[in-house]
Amino acid sequence: MSDADTDKYPEESSRRRFVKGVVGSAELAGIGARTAAMMKTATSPSGAGGGTVEYYGVENIAGPAPRGMPQIPVELDSNGDLRGVWPEVKQVERNGNTVTIAEQQMGGITYSSQWFQYCGVQTYPGIQPDAEQDNYFRYTSSQYTWQSESVSAGDRVNIDDFDDYRTWGNDIGKSGLGKPASATWRSQDVEASGTIPVQIIRSTAIEEKAKNNQWLQASTQEGFIAILDKCTHFCCVPLFKADPGSAKFNAQNDIYCPCHQSIYDPYAIERLSFVALPTADGFVG
Repeated sequence: MSDADTDKYPEESSRRRFVKGVVGSAELAGIGARTAAMMKTATSPSGAGGGTVEYYGVENIAGPAPRGMPQIPVELDSNGDLRGVWPEVKQVERNGNTVTIAEQQMGGITYSSQWFQYCGVQTYPGIQPDAEQDNYFRYTSSQYTWQSESVSAGDRVNIDDFDDYRTWGNDIGKSGLGKPASATWRSQDVEASGTIPVQIIRSTAIEEKAKNNQWLQASTQEGFIAILDKCTHFCCVPLFKADPGSAKFNAQNDIYCPCHQSIYDPYAIERLSFVALPTADGFVG
């Protein structure tokens, strides 16, 4: 019997390629450990924060994912470097205790670090409200050819790298839908298991939608949108227009998770809710 016959993740699902090429054995083990911890915490929370949270995220349009992935508001500095907006950090009294929180009003909703408290991300160093991070997005190793050829892992994401966003294509789906990049956020000098993955896209679709949308006016800039890149189904790392196999699931123009074929529309931004998990003791989202 061949390896293909015995592989429980057949080629048509792209799962074999995903496990070997994107996650790697160490990260996959981390996903399993974090998921187990997450499930225990959901039934017996021991940290601070948690509870029902409203957020904005990209719409889940197919597959088993229960909801969309949360957006990360963005801004450009004077050099054209792109960074994520971190909510205002402050101390408040809650239930007789002084706790540190990160939240602010933005685009008609309370933007909070609790948006990112799922899939074990609530344990990552950069999600602690007062973590000492500069908020810049930095490129990571990537499946995107343009990124591997033009920039280096660790470089700041810069607007000049996206000059061709109106026409960019890579033979997956349609060209001109937007230019993507893989990045990290608030993850300087932390272990790989605590690195926050981000999907960045610059698109004319976002520019157009922001004209008449209060939230997108506040949370996007120059067509840039950023998303916490953790599939809400099983915490995998999906990508926009990166997997040739996505066409088999009609996802070639969307964010596609090869784990179990969850699909997200990067340009359908919804107001959603979920039950956030607690962070470490003493902190609230």
